[in-house]
Amino acid sequence: MADYIIAGGGSAGSALAGRLAEAGAKVLVLESGPRDRHPLIHIPAGFVKLLDSNLLYHYATERQAALNGRAPVMPQGHVLGGGGSVNAAIYIRGQRSDYDGWAQSGADGWSYRDVLPYFRRAEDNDRLADEYHGNGGPLGVSDLRQISDLTRAFVRAGQEAGIPFTPDFNGARQRGVGFNQTTTRNGRRCSAAVGYLRPAMKTGNLEVRTGCLVTRILFEGDRAVGVEYSQAGRLEQVCAAEEVILSAGAVQTPKLLMLSGVGPEAELARHGIAVKQRLEGVGQNLQDHLEFPAVRFCTGRHGYYGEDNFFRAIKNGLQYLLFKSGPVMSNVTEACAFMNVDDMEAEPNIQMHFVPIVFMEGDEQPVKRAGATVNPCVLRPESRGEIRLRSADPAENPVIDPRYLSAPEDMRLSVKALNLARRILSQPAFAPFLEPQEAFPGAGLQDEAALQAYIRARGKTVYHPVGTCRMGKDDRAVVDPELRVRGLRNLRVVDNSIMPALISGNTNAPAIMIGEKASDIIRGLKPLPPSNA
Repeated sequence: MADYIIAGGGSAGSALAGRLAEAGAKVLVLESGPRDRHPLIHIPAGFVKLLDSNLLYHYATERQAALNGRAPVMPQGHVLGGGGSVNAAIYIRGQRSDYDGWAQSGADGWSYRDVLPYFRRAEDNDRLADEYHGNGGPLGVSDLRQISDLTRAFVRAGQEAGIPFTPDFNGARQRGVGFNQTTTRNGRRCSAAVGYLRPAMKTGNLEVRTGCLVTRILFEGDRAVGVEYSQAGRLEQVCAAEEVILSAGAVQTPKLLMLSGVGPEAELARHGIAVKQRLEGVGQNLQDHLEFPAVRFCTGRHGYYGEDNFFRAIKNGLQYLLFKSGPVMSNVTEACAFMNVDDMEAEPNIQMHFVPIVFMEGDEQPVKRAGATVNPCVLRPESRGEIRLRSADPAENPVIDPRYLSAPEDMRLSVKALNLARRILSQPAFAPFLEPQEAFPGAGLQDEAALQAYIRARGKTVYHPVGTCRMGKDDRAVVDPELRVRGLRNLRVVDNSIMPALISGNTNAPAIMIGEKASDIIRGLKPLPPSNA
């Protein structure tokens, strides 16, 4: 019997499992996806070829009223390592005020001063070593070894548009334009599965079972004692001596709670599920980043267009294998910018991802031309959605309704962000590379209504759903600041669903921090001393 059963082997679950196993606990991880053996997982540029694969859930959202009735797909990792195995490997933590806001809303012990030591403990940074950055941790964090000329032009163009250069989005200030650091080590992806699970396997304390869909939590009274799971068409049960820990992410964790009788009373009754613990906040508070593209085409062959054709792919693959250089070393999303579109001196309310290709998702035929794409998103959206059960069948995906742009402020900021992205693409730094006319939205779209319509037509997820098992101390909170599910014993949630509010940026690094901090909480250790940074 394991001491701890962790349902989900994503970024948070892998970090938690690794720490618990290395501390001597017997840990069983149940992951619904396969092992992370696909070779493209471990190559920085490989994720582009995996986006349509079965290594991701391709969740269909509900039709979004503010997106012209479209039902955009919300992909999420479905493989050991979770999103950290199939994402663009961008290492971003968010802003100080994100975590201070958590603490102010009732998440005691989760302020920036409290969480920074856990970011540092996780980190093995190849360039930075200071009060903000750590070395020697399980998670490799590296500078890019391959940067496109288009990406360098974007960083210069951002400065020409009034955004200061920053060498570090995760240091004293986030504001600025610069090159991303990535979760890589020695030219290979370093997911939490690579950084935490693989070393922990050597202890003999960790067992990982893949292809296991957890179907419900087993209870004795108000105490979680184990889980039921499906593997290869058979139902199995396994018990935990200490705790059951849900780490299946912002979509699957609330679904699993509701299937187990923990959630909103009316929702459970609708599916004939007996109430074990009424928690009206389960599945509520869904938040996600929504992005939309500004695009210009190239005057010639610039960026990475065509680098995946047969002959160039062979050349690039050999270059990577022999010299750890070339386009395969790129994470494609090589640069970002963070700024405030209302006051350029204030803390950021917008993030821009830059890609040196034409990157537009949708039902239309892909654009087969070299180009540059700036994708802005509102960092702290006010829109809130929900996760509901579609049925009581554990194999069926839940109802996912992000309600993108339902808050007017999100649209106001989106329009300003799109205009700034267009302005960046028109700066002199891009002149040697890009055609003077704009491809998307197009020069003809200038007034507010036209730009709103474009955003509604082109908006897509940035793959950052959070918040559906919110942490806090009020009646709508699902877990307390120790991540215990309210009203139940021996049951915790450790993943991005516990975030009270979406952080200002990419969510993989915070997921790993949550796993790190949870490992100390679960073991009853004193938290790491708060940072003075």
